[in-house]
Amino acid sequence: MEITKIPDKILAKKTEKVAIADIKNGLYKDLVLDMKIDMKENNGVGLAANQTNKDLAIFVVDAKTADAFNKPEVYFNPEITEYSKDLDEAEEGCLSVPNYWTPIKRAKKIKIKFTDENGVKHKIKARGFLSRVLQHETDHLNGLTIKERTNANTKDIIKTRNKTSMLSS
Repeated sequence: MEITKIPDKILAKKTEKVAIADIKNGLYKDLVLDMKIDMKENNGVGLAANQTNKDLAIFVVDAKTADAFNKPEVYFNPEITEYSKDLDEAEEGCLSVPNYWTPIKRAKKIKIKFTDENGVKHKIKARGFLSRVLQHETDHLNGLTIKERTNANTKDIIKTRNKTSMLSS
């Protein structure tokens, strides 16, 4: 699969949730495998389905990153439910925005709920680099790229896009 790049419209819209029954029936196994391969071939640490031109609320995280934090690699229908007030700024790039790197402020810690590749629902906490990756990929599923992040206040985007509470630092 080729990586979808801006200004493709699929990157600017909220993706469609997937049915739990379809996850359990293995409907997305080949797509998830292809996404993992594409992510690795393009030196990414995460990849959302809309970056492969699929209007689906799915993303994958690099195996080394997931293992380092003892967290899953595959996230279906993810939703960040809480963000820490404590922010961290780091330079980010994106496979859908080639040759563009920019400092992005993100919450240091988050809580996220999602369904795994077996159709089991989870709620986990993430911090540090994994928190950043999960926020970046969730942004994609909500139609937001790092280009929009550079031109807006992070807290305002978080409140507007996700309407969530903030974790204490």
